[in-house]
Amino acid sequence: MKHVAILQFPGTNCDLDTKYAFEKLGCSTTIVWHKEEKLPQETDLLVIAGGFSYGDYLRSGAIAKFSPIMKDVLTFADKGGEVLGICNGFQILTEVGLLPGALKRNIGLHFISKFQTLKVVNNSNSFLQKCEKDELLNIPIAHADGNYYIDEEGYNELEANQQILLQYSNEKAETVIVNGSVNSIAGICNKNKNVFGLMPHPERALETILGSDDGIKMLEGLIA
Repeated sequence: MKHVAILQFPGTNCDLDTKYAFEKLGCSTTIVWHKEEKLPQETDLLVIAGGFSYGDYLRSGAIAKFSPIMKDVLTFADKGGEVLGICNGFQILTEVGLLPGALKRNIGLHFISKFQTLKVVNNSNSFLQKCEKDELLNIPIAHADGNYYIDEEGYNELEANQQILLQYSNEKAETVIVNGSVNSIAGICNKNKNVFGLMPHPERALETILGSDDGIKMLEGLIA
């Protein structure tokens, strides 16, 4: 049985959703308060859940990166441990330098909350290994600071290393502008492909009765 550690900061609001999701998939879980200094020894996967850590003061994830637990998060990732950052978790991962680029305010400055079609760009990684390349997924988004930015040199590196995981698209697999992200990027990974970040919420897409269960195959990849 895989053990999943889920980080919780003041303002995190998707920790229980994330816990439910991974327990539904047969994992054991531990919610780890940000003031802890060590992750559980048995951690197989670390998830930084969504929400509004520290109320998104200063900048999304800018204060959370100074929390005591983040030192061990960096150590865990550097040793090859798998880390998934969802929404605010993605923002935190860019702030601490585990993922390149930055998340800015959405174009139009509006909070966006809806189901959104995503296109799988690269599946040569554990996170999306159960998805097909160019497959379309229906996953909720809910963010005000999801506008992913990276400079041209950084973007070229992402593309060359197959680090671009997901793009916002329509049902014809055509990219669409949702929040202003460079080339409609919705998710990326690091060069070593053990740290993943995305703005959409796969943990909210587990039940067809609630709109979609496409999140299952995404999360299953990390615990296969």
